[in-house]
Amino acid sequence: MAKLDKLLDQAKPHLNPGEQVLAAVQGTYETKIMGSDSVRTGIMMATPDRLVFYAKKLGGYDLESYAYRNISSFEQSKNMMGHSVTFFASGNKVNMKWISDAGAMQQFVATVKERLHQGPPATMPHGHVVQPSVSVPPPGPPPPPPPPLSDEKASIIDAIKQLGDLHQAGVLSDEEFSTKKAELLARL
Repeated sequence: MAKLDKLLDQAKPHLNPGEQVLAAVQGTYETKIMGSDSVRTGIMMATPDRLVFYAKKLGGYDLESYAYRNISSFEQSKNMMGHSVTFFASGNKVNMKWISDAGAMQQFVATVKERLHQGPPATMPHGHVVQPSVSVPPPGPPPPPPPPLSDEKASIIDAIKQLGDLHQAGVLSDEEFSTKKAELLARL
């Protein structure tokens, strides 16, 4: 916990003025940047507007930020090595794994999910609001049941089925089947 607090103190000067950290987890951060794998140990912070990764390194730091509106998927998991969160943002897959503090993980996940559901609609580069591509109309009333078949029509349909069975069994030729079927259909 002491290392998490120390990293939070080091990261705060890099946040926007007035930006607060709502939740944070410490672990190992994996991402693909321009097709190359990148792995760093640090913290992932949830602020009101974005997720921020911060890692201290010799002579400097790494800082990456992902606005909630750019996050298309958010997942969580747990295995023998600890908890992990994975999300997709702006074409990048980001994975924070080996999170050992279950309480911090629970608070972080709850905060991120709340922010993802509250977020404004995603926008395209020129400020156009992204509209859903598929709209589902509300379900209408079920279609009416088909009218009941008369006894005569039902017997004709049964006769056609029997003809089909005889044709498949090889008792009737193609020509005999077609002729008799046409006669029965004409009576419908």
